[in-house]
Formats: sequence, structure tokens, C-alpha cells
Amino acid sequence: MFGNFLIGLREGLEASLVVCILIAYLVKTDNKGRLTPVWTGVAIAVALSLAFGALLQFGSSTLTFQAQEILGGSLSILSVGLVTWMVFWMRRTARHLKSELQGKLDAALALGTGALVITAFFAVGREGLETSLFIWTAVQASGDGVRPLIGALLGLITSVVLGWLFYKGTLRINLAKFFRWTGAMLVLVAAGVLAYGIHDLQEGDVLPGLRTLAFDISSTIPPDSWYGTLLKGIFNFQPDPTVLQVTVWLFYLIPVMAVFLAPERRRRAAEPSAVGLPS
Repeated sequence: MFGNFLIGLREGLEASLVVCILIAYLVKTDNKGRLTPVWTGVAIAVALSLAFGALLQFGSSTLTFQAQEILGGSLSILSVGLVTWMVFWMRRTARHLKSELQGKLDAALALGTGALVITAFFAVGREGLETSLFIWTAVQASGDGVRPLIGALLGLITSVVLGWLFYKGTLRINLAKFFRWTGAMLVLVAAGVLAYGIHDLQEGDVLPGLRTLAFDISSTIPPDSWYGTLLKGIFNFQPDPTVLQVTVWLFYLIPVMAVFLAPERRRRAAEPSAVGLPS
């Protein structure tokens, strides 16, 4: 549940910040009359994200067991790739996200209403589709369709509240540090999703080694115990992983985490440590 809360919080806050920056810039530049196209683009992006999540859920339920495992494993690997790209992208752009979006908005204002809709749609839609895919794969990995969704929903609600406070100017956030440490947690969560995806592909007979276990501590950490459920909900922990799962988990987590947490080579001394938006 915590892992899904983190996904909803981080991805939702990215989308909330994008919307706040777009709206604040339009208000600041006396373009309040152009807010409707922005909200239209945001609404289309949200609707598309929800439709994508529904398609994944209901579409996969009509497949055979083997097809479900292959689809789940493949989408798990895809979602891990997208999330990994996303955390590194945000690590690079968090410090100048505001100026980048304002530049795109200036160009859209010059082109007209349609360009504003498209700009808002793509700015929010990317995070929405990534969130739908990653939450779906995390729910499949946990095997519990209720608590992970509640966690993700709570994360999204929290992100909307933080975004509103950010817009009103009552909250100042050090975006670089926030996305750095939540990104590190997401890398850890993604490693568990990747291992689960590998297990799905093994159950789907795409990859070998399903019966070759690295260890089995089910008697020490029963999957149905409160602490076993907690570990699975946060880290997608499995007490009896295969050798291939552990190998892939280590080969992903160690280098990705090391590169992600490594100090940035170039920093701008004049950049502010915290960001807030005027109302």
C-alpha cells in the first residue's frame, strides 16, 4: 500500500505542479480567458489515463492464465523502464521545470486555443499514463486489488492538496530534494515490480527457472502474516524468489540506485533551493 501511495503522490504531484505552473503563468500574464483550453486538455488527459487503466484491468481478465502472465510480466518490465526514465528525467529538470513549461506555454499562446489544449494534454497525460501502468502492475504484483488502489488514491489526493497549497503560495517545496528522495524510493519499488514481472514470465513459460529457488523463508516470513503482507505491499517482497528473480533484482537495483544517488556534475549556484508560485 505504501509503495502505491508513493507512486500516486509522486506522479500526482508532478501533474499538479505542471497544472499549477500553467495556470499561474496565464493568470500572471493577464490571460485568464485562456484557462478553459488548459482545463480541457487536463480533463482529456485524466479521462485517457482512467480509460487506459480500465482497459488494462478488464482486457486482461478475458485472457488465458498463460496470456495473463505474459502480459503482466511484459507490462511490468515496460512500467519499470518508464518509471526509471521518469525519475532520471525529473532529477535533471526539477530545477528548471517552471521556466521550461512557461516557454512551451508562450509558444502555445501564440498558436491559439488548440495549441493550449494540446500543451496541457501532453504535460499531464504522460504522468497519467505512467501512473495507470505502474499502479496496475503494482496491484498485480501485490495480489490485493483493494489496498494498493486505496494507497494510490490517497497519494493522488495528497498530491492535489500539496499542489493547491503550492499554487496559493502557502507552501514552498525544494523540488530537487523531494524528487531525489522519492525517486530513490521508487527505484526500490520498481526493483520489486521488475522481479515480479520476471516471475510472471517464468509462469508464462517465456523464461526458464521457475522451480529453481534462490531461497525459501516462507516459514520465517509467512506471506499471509502482517509483516509479510507489509513487506510485499511496500517492496513487493517474496519469501521464495527464483534465482533469476534475485539476479535481475540485484542487477537493476544496485547500478540504477548508485547512478541515481550520485552527485550531479553540474549545479547552478544561483538556482533557488525552494520553489513557490504566486497566486
